[in-house]
Amino acid sequence: MEDSGQGPGSSARSKRKDARRNQQTLLDAAAAVFVASGVEAPVRDIAAKAGVGMGTIYRHFPTRADLVIAVYRHQVDACAEAGPALLAASPTPHAALGRWVDLFVDFLVTKHGLAAAMQGDGTGFETLHAYFLDRLLPVCTQLLEAATASGEIHSDLDAYQLMRGIGNLCIGAESDPRYDVRRLVALLVAGLRRPC
Repeated sequence: MEDSGQGPGSSARSKRKDARRNQQTLLDAAAAVFVASGVEAPVRDIAAKAGVGMGTIYRHFPTRADLVIAVYRHQVDACAEAGPALLAASPTPHAALGRWVDLFVDFLVTKHGLAAAMQGDGTGFETLHAYFLDRLLPVCTQLLEAATASGEIHSDLDAYQLMRGIGNLCIGAESDPRYDVRRLVALLVAGLRRPC
């Protein structure tokens, strides 16, 4: 008798896999809407982007803070996982660093509404900040070290300084439509290059 692979546990595994995929779709949609419109964007916009009903979002994320925190963690994880992949796929380590910084800026735009969404949950905010540093500092360090080893950039900047500088450039971007944070961050990354 052949095993169809449809044992008693396969249906439950399939449902869990579908639920994870659906949650990822929601988080991707919410992140895109937050980047474009801020964390106060209407839930209906996120639902429309994800192709689901608003009830589905509230079932997964009962409060806006729950959604914002989940998007924050999702973007941190995506940024962390993207670093090595970009390093392997980009023509140069400096190009990989530039692409990674673009993802980091998207994340920072979302992060600016995090404190308001958490409304005074200092301990929770500190836990998320520690998670952010634990996941992203090593990735940024890897990208900087690769670009330094290739001779493309100056070696006197560490990952924390770069990430902090990018973060400072992102402050105020959401409140001034004339402020082009991407252009300024691109100039910063270009300025890391060694003169030819």
